[in-house]
Amino acid sequence: MAKVVLVTGVSRYLGGLFARRLSSDPSVERILGVDVVPPRHSIGRAEFVRADIRNPMIGRIMAQAAVDTVVHMNVIATPRDTGGRVTQKEINVIGTMQLLAACQKSESVSRLVVKSSAAVYGSSPRDPAMFSEDMNPKTLPRTGFGKDSVEVEGYVRGFSRRRPDVEITMLRLANVVGPEVRTALTDYFALPVVPVPLGYDARFQLVHEDDATAAMIRATTGPAAGIVNVAGDGFVTVTQCTAIARRPVVPVPLPAAGVLGTVVRRSGLADFSSDQLTFLAFGRGLDTGRMRTVLGFEPRFTTRAAFEDYAHHLAPVLPGVGGVDGVTEVAGGTASALSRVFDRIQP
Repeated sequence: MAKVVLVTGVSRYLGGLFARRLSSDPSVERILGVDVVPPRHSIGRAEFVRADIRNPMIGRIMAQAAVDTVVHMNVIATPRDTGGRVTQKEINVIGTMQLLAACQKSESVSRLVVKSSAAVYGSSPRDPAMFSEDMNPKTLPRTGFGKDSVEVEGYVRGFSRRRPDVEITMLRLANVVGPEVRTALTDYFALPVVPVPLGYDARFQLVHEDDATAAMIRATTGPAAGIVNVAGDGFVTVTQCTAIARRPVVPVPLPAAGVLGTVVRRSGLADFSSDQLTFLAFGRGLDTGRMRTVLGFEPRFTTRAAFEDYAHHLAPVLPGVGGVDGVTEVAGGTASALSRVFDRIQP
């Protein structure tokens, strides 16, 4: 039973949401929220502790508070808010290493809960229809958050061998969407014109921000579950999502999509990596049987309902432009401009 819980990454949206929701559980006596900057949102009754998980000081915090449960929410999906890719990797990989080193030395820690990602499965045309937790990816992620998540999980497995007495639950979340959370995927579908890989219409699963948080709460206060996929029921495709979001599309040949992704990323409109663009071409499916039978969790939102809730709060392409005809008219000019940019960057 979790009594004293340390939560990393509380200044980020999902970390703060988790701390607020956990605060309503009377069985948890004390919550420590750790991050390098003070949160701008409420973290409930969690006590904020300004600390960097890359610093060995995190071990002293655990010892002084007699922490029994560590919830690692600070595996960052995008480099946008961290100052760049180098800092993102340091927080994700070096930070996790230091946090696990502190957990290994701790005499009080008995449970570790880690927010991981389905990005560890990668995405390729040779993938199975559904990935179960014991399957290996056909193509490992090569860059960014996916590669970091693979390394993080490797360190967690190493920790579990050194400390077999510590219960471990690691949730591989599908892409998280919702009215408040910002990710590379939510930024992508918020573009005024969405570039889609020509000739592909990937299907994939999503998880609503409320369900992602609820699953983490269950992993913290319920029985240990090991590695668990978490996703809403059903699938959506890229074209279905653009229709729901009322976004026009511009088809882009997949070999050239990386170049266009670089242009979009440098513009600050959205964060793209080659692995994310591959995901948009080939998609990913998750077997969520363990989520129900072992974790004992049932999402409230299906994949489609999660995206519809996100799209409902999405700003229109241009303020005051409504209806399909209006969106199409705006799309025409934007797509033409995007095509001209693409023509200029081709060799």
